[in-house]
Amino acid sequence: MLTIYGVYRSRASRNYWLAGELGIPFVSVPVIQARRLADPQAADAPLNTHSADFLEVNPTGLIPCIDDGGFVMNESLAINLYLARKHGGPLSGQTLTEEAEILQWTMWGATEVEPHAVKIILLHDDNAQNSEAGRLAIRAANKALKKCFAILDDRLAATGHVVSDRFTVADLNLAEIFRYAMTQTELFESAPNVKKWLQTCQARPAFKTMMETRLKELE
Repeated sequence: MLTIYGVYRSRASRNYWLAGELGIPFVSVPVIQARRLADPQAADAPLNTHSADFLEVNPTGLIPCIDDGGFVMNESLAINLYLARKHGGPLSGQTLTEEAEILQWTMWGATEVEPHAVKIILLHDDNAQNSEAGRLAIRAANKALKKCFAILDDRLAATGHVVSDRFTVADLNLAEIFRYAMTQTELFESAPNVKKWLQTCQARPAFKTMMETRLKELE
C-alpha cells in the first residue's frame, strides 16, 4: 500500500493528483509544514515536518514523502516520475525517447519555471502586491516567466500536450507548477495554448477530486 505523507495544501497535491489518475489505492498521512505553526514542538502540535515521528520516516523533514511498500522517497516531481514509471499506462513514457522528454520537461519546470511561479503565489498570499516592493518583485517574476510561457506555448501548439499526443505525467507536473502563476492573467493571455492546456488539465476528474479535498483543509 502506498502511503503519502503531506497535506493537500503543499506540493503533495501533485502526488495525490497522480495517484488519482493512476487509480492507486493509498493512505494519506497529513503532515503540516512546521513554518505554519507557532510552536511545532508543542505537546499538542499536529504532526508536522519537525515532528520526531515524521523525521523517523523522512530525516530530511520535507513533504511530500511516500512510503511505497518500504521504499521511502521525497521530492514531489521525482515521486511522480517514479509512480508513473512503476505503474505504466499512458501517463508514463512508452519509449526511451518519451521517458527522456518527460524527464527533460519536468526538470525544466523545476529549475526554470517554479522558482519564479512560487514567488508569485507566496507574494500574493502575503498580500505583497499592495506594497511597492511586492509589486516590483511580482513584476520581476512575471518578466522571467514570460519567456517560459512562450516556450511552452510553442511546444503545445502541435498536439496540446507536452510529450507526444496524450496527457502524461509531464503535463501533470508542469500543470501543478504553472498553477502557481494563475493570478497573472496577462501571462496566460499572451500564451493561449498554455491557457487552454491548463484548463484542460484542471478539468480532469482526478484533479477536481484532489482540489475538492485541498479546499476543505484549513489554510
